[in-house]
Amino acid sequence: MPEGEYDPEVIEEKWQEVWSEEDIYRYPGADEEEKVFSIDTPPPTVSGSLHWGHVYGDTLQDFMARFKRMRGESVFFPFGYDNNGIATERLTERDLDIRHQDFQKTDFRSKVLDVSEKYEDEFKDKVRSMGFSMDLSQSYRTIEPQVQRISQLSFIDLYEKGREYRKQAPAIWCPECETAISQVETEDSDQHSHFNDIEFSIVGGDEGVTISTTRPELLPACVAVFVHPDDGEHQHLVGKEAEVPLFGHEVPILEDERVDMETGSGVVMSCTFGDQTDIEWYQAHDLDLRVAIDESGTMTEKAGKYEGLSTGEARKEMVEDLEAEDLLLDRRPVEHTVQVHERCDTPTEFLVTEQWYVELLDKKEEYLEAGKDMDWYPEKMFTRYRHWIEGLQWDWCISRQREFGIPFPVWYCEECGQEVLAEKEQLPVDPLQDDPPVDECPECGKSSFQPEEDVFDTWATSSLTPLINAGWDWDSNREQFTIERPELYPIDLRPQGHDIISFWLFHTVVKSLEHTGEVPFNEVMINGMVLDENREKMSKSKGNVIPPDEVLEEFPVDAARYWSAGSSVGDDLPFSKNDLRGGQKLMRKLWNASKLVEQLAPEGELERPEELDPIDEWMLAELDETVEFVTDQMEEYGFAKARDRLRESFWHTFCDNYLEISKQKLHDGRNRSTEYVLKEAHRTFLKLFAPFLSHITEEIWQDMYDTGFSEENTVRADDELASDSSIHREDWPEPRGIKSDLESGENAMDAIHALRKFKSQNEMAPTDELDRVEIYADISGFEEVVKEAMHIRNLEAEEGSPDVEEEITEIKLEYEEVGPKYGEKVSEMEADLDEGSYELEDGNLNVAGEVLKPEEFDIRKERTYRGDGDMLETDSVTVVVNA
Repeated sequence: MPEGEYDPEVIEEKWQEVWSEEDIYRYPGADEEEKVFSIDTPPPTVSGSLHWGHVYGDTLQDFMARFKRMRGESVFFPFGYDNNGIATERLTERDLDIRHQDFQKTDFRSKVLDVSEKYEDEFKDKVRSMGFSMDLSQSYRTIEPQVQRISQLSFIDLYEKGREYRKQAPAIWCPECETAISQVETEDSDQHSHFNDIEFSIVGGDEGVTISTTRPELLPACVAVFVHPDDGEHQHLVGKEAEVPLFGHEVPILEDERVDMETGSGVVMSCTFGDQTDIEWYQAHDLDLRVAIDESGTMTEKAGKYEGLSTGEARKEMVEDLEAEDLLLDRRPVEHTVQVHERCDTPTEFLVTEQWYVELLDKKEEYLEAGKDMDWYPEKMFTRYRHWIEGLQWDWCISRQREFGIPFPVWYCEECGQEVLAEKEQLPVDPLQDDPPVDECPECGKSSFQPEEDVFDTWATSSLTPLINAGWDWDSNREQFTIERPELYPIDLRPQGHDIISFWLFHTVVKSLEHTGEVPFNEVMINGMVLDENREKMSKSKGNVIPPDEVLEEFPVDAARYWSAGSSVGDDLPFSKNDLRGGQKLMRKLWNASKLVEQLAPEGELERPEELDPIDEWMLAELDETVEFVTDQMEEYGFAKARDRLRESFWHTFCDNYLEISKQKLHDGRNRSTEYVLKEAHRTFLKLFAPFLSHITEEIWQDMYDTGFSEENTVRADDELASDSSIHREDWPEPRGIKSDLESGENAMDAIHALRKFKSQNEMAPTDELDRVEIYADISGFEEVVKEAMHIRNLEAEEGSPDVEEEITEIKLEYEEVGPKYGEKVSEMEADLDEGSYELEDGNLNVAGEVLKPEEFDIRKERTYRGDGDMLETDSVTVVVNA
C-alpha cells in the first residue's frame, strides 16, 4: 500500500479512465453459461445539467449492476439521451437566446441538434466522473434515425390494430408551449384566487340566480347553467333560460347529478371549457361550442370588447365591469388547486383541436393486471400505479404542436381527408420532406396530399426504451416484428423515480403490451427524490438546489455513493453533509485498516490451515452471517440496510475487535491461522464494499491482491487490464459454512471492548496487566482469547450476575397515554409518586387508586455494585475488574 493518506482526486480519475479505456463494463452479449441481467436505464432529458435526481437514481442502479456482475451475470446497463421533446426545444431557446417562431422548422431543428449534442457530451463526462458502470457503447438518443424508425413503427402498428384515432375534441392545452398535452403531463398547483359571486338574470322574469366562479373570463364561453336534481331551492329554474351577464346571450338551465351542491350557491355555469366536467356536460347534453380562448391563452372574438387580452387581463377587466353594473354580489379570496403543465407551470386550458390519441380507457383492467405481474421495490409504489390507472379519464393524446420531435408518418388527402401512412420499409420518414408512398388517394383517387405537421409526444418514444434496447423492428422478408436481442426482453429491471410512474412506467406497459403481448419488466425499482438538508424539495425558485459538481469539489465520489445508500429505496433522501463525511470516515478506516492488514500478513496467497484458532474461526463465522445478510438485502434492493450492516461489521467487529486482537497475536511472531483469516476477511470486506465504494476498493484490490497494476499504480507492461483483474469482475463472496459459537464469541468481544475502554479511562497501557476479572456471560471456548488480549492474570467466567442492588430512582408517567385517560387525576398520581405512595405488582403500577399498565409509565433504575472492584456493563455482558 502507498504511504500517506488516500488521495481520491487522483485515484478516482485514474480508475474512471482505466474502466473506460479497457471496457471493463462492456456488455458481452448473450452467453449460454451466463444469465443476462438487463436494466432499462432512464434516459435523462436533455434540458440542462444533470441534477441530484439523476445522480441519485443512477447510483442506485449502479449498485445493482455491480452486484449482479459479481454474481456472475452478464449485465446490460445502457445509457440514453431523451432529446426529442419540448424540454430540449426550450433548452435551445434559452441557450441561444432565440424563439422557435423566428425560424423555419428545418433550421430550428438543426440548432436543437447542435445544442443537444453539446449537452450530451457533458452528460457522458458526468457519467464517467461519477464512476457509473454503464456501457456507453450501448448509448442511444431518442431522436436518432433508428429510434425514429422504431417510434414510427409503433405508431403504424397501433394504427393497424385499431388502437389509435384522430379526432377533433377537447384536449388539454398549454398556452405557454402552445401544444396539446396529455393528462399525465399535468400536475396540481395550489394557487391564490378569488371566488366571484355573479348574478345571472332569468329570461322572462324578474328573478336572478347567483353563480360562483373563480374564472369570470369564461363568461363569453358559457353555454348552459346547471342545478342538481336534488336541489329543491333551484329546481323550479330547470327548463328556463338564463342571460349571461356582460355578454347578453341566453343559455338553457339544465339539471345534472354532477353539480356540487356544496360549492358556492349550488348553481354552476358550464363553459367550453373550464374543466373535465364541462367537457362531460358538453358531450352528454349536446351543448353549443363557444371558443373564447385561443391557443396562446388570448381572448377571441367571442369575448367582444375583451378580444386580444390575456386571460388574466380579461379576468381583471370583467370583474371591474361586473362591479360597475352591480352584477358582482361578492368577491372573496380563496386558495384552490389548478392543473398546470409540469414543464412550465402554466395553468392549462381545454381547447377543441384535432389530435392523435392512443386508446387507454377500454383496457384499464388489463394494464392494472400487468402491474401486478411485476415485482415492485418498494411494494407500496404499486399503489401509485394503481391509483393512476383508476383515476384515468382520458385516452393518451400523443400529438404535439412543436417544431422539434419525431414526425408522424402520415399524409392526408387534400380532397377527402383520407389518412395515408408510410410503408414500414420506408421508415423513418419526414412527411414535410418525403413523398407519401402512393400517387393517388386510395379512397377518392386524387393526387394532392397534405403532410402531418405535428410531432410525437416525447413519452410516445421514451415508452419504447425496452424495445429500443432489445432491437424491436419490422422484418420485411418475414413480414413480422422481430426482436434482435431476445435475451434483453422482457427487461429484468426498470429503475426510475416515483414522480414519473404515470409518465414513463405506465406508458411503457401500454406500448409493450400492445406490441409484444408481454409485460415489459420483471422488477421495478422506484427511488424517491433528493431533498435539501431541511427535507424540502430542491427547486430553483426556493434557491436550495445543490449542484452535484459543487458537492464533488468538496467530497470524494465514493462518499457521495455512500450517502446515496442512506435511505430505503422509494423513500426521499435528504442531502446530508454528515452522511458524506461519514462516507469519508469509512473510506479512511478502510484505507488504514488495509495498510495494517498488509503489514501483519505476508504477501501472496495463503493456504487455509487444517485447524483455525477459535477467534479466527469465529471471525469467519461472523463474516458468513454478514455475507448472507448483505447478499439477501442486495437481491431485494435493500441498499441502505446492506450498507449499514456492512459498515457495522467492518468497523466494529473486524477493525475494533478482531484486527486489534490479531495485532497482539502477531506481535511476537507468525500465526498461520490469524494471517490467513486476516486476509480472507479483508478480501471479503473489499468485495462486499465494491458496489458502494467502487474506486477505493479497486485501488486497494489492485495493490494487495491483483497483478494487473504495478506498485507505482500504472498499467502493466502490455498496457491492458483484463476484465477479470478488476475487483468489479471478481466473484461475489459466498458463505464458507464455518461453524462457531457466535454468541460466546460475541460475548467475548463485548468483554474485550469493555476492558479496553476501562484501561483507556484509567490511563492504563493496553499491555498493562489486570489482576482479576470476572465475566458474567457465556464465553465458552474464548477464555484464553480474552485473557491474552487483555493481559489478565486470573479470569473467571461466572453464571448469574454479580452482587448488584437495583434502586428505583424515578417513575415517569407516559403523558400521551395517561393524559387523555385520567385527566385531572394525573396530578394526584404525580404527587403520590413523589411521596413514594405506590406499589408495583405483576408489572403494573398501583397509584392514586388506579392500576396503570406497563405502557403507561416508565421506570428508571440505578444499579449499584456492592462487591470489590469495578463493574462494567454492556448490553450482553457484565464484567467485574480488580486491577
